[in-house]
Amino acid sequence: QVQVVESGGGSVQAGGSLRLSCAASGRAFSLYFMGWFRQAPGKEREFVASIRWTTTTSYADSVKGRFTISRDNAKNTVYLEMNSLKPEDTAVYYCAADVHASSTYWRQENYDYWGQGTQVTVSS
Repeated sequence: QVQVVESGGGSVQAGGSLRLSCAASGRAFSLYFMGWFRQAPGKEREFVASIRWTTTTSYADSVKGRFTISRDNAKNTVYLEMNSLKPEDTAVYYCAADVHASSTYWRQENYDYWGQGTQVTVSS
């Protein structure tokens, strides 16, 4: 089983920034499609961002221009830099690995391994 561990969550005021990290096991990490999802209280989990191969990225419209996903394959780590945070960004953020490199990267059912989640709280 691939182990996925998020870190870097916390509390920040609106307009601030946070950088989340996600460490994943596996020699084939560079081939995995990696994604970030989030779940706010009382809402369904939603797609946030994905990175495929080394540089191909996609974002939900709600975070485009504010969040940046990146990966360091030498460290088996994916990052989510979050800027200009808003209270509506408050959620548990999950990192996930799609080991089969599915084309529909925004669908959470395609992801095989998930981290435990890290809480991000943005105050007004």
